[in-house]
Amino acid sequence: MSEPLSVTQRVLNTIAATQRIPPERVTIDSSFQELGIDSMDGVNILFALENEFDLTIPDEQAKSIRGIREMVEGVEKLLAAK
Repeated sequence: MSEPLSVTQRVLNTIAATQRIPPERVTIDSSFQELGIDSMDGVNILFALENEFDLTIPDEQAKSIRGIREMVEGVEKLLAAK
């Protein structure tokens, strides 16, 4: 039986799938700019993450996110508060 994926890995996989980026290019230290992710892409990613984790990501929180690590930390905080 395989280990469940970590929150980090699930976020990375979701971003790669949503943006059609090879998963190996998406790392915890990637910035949205490096990956060519603009604000519209960001909205699509947020919807995908909300579905993946069954969360609601507040708009104010989402606006301040500029990189993958911040996104993972934000998702982890929301999961912890659930």
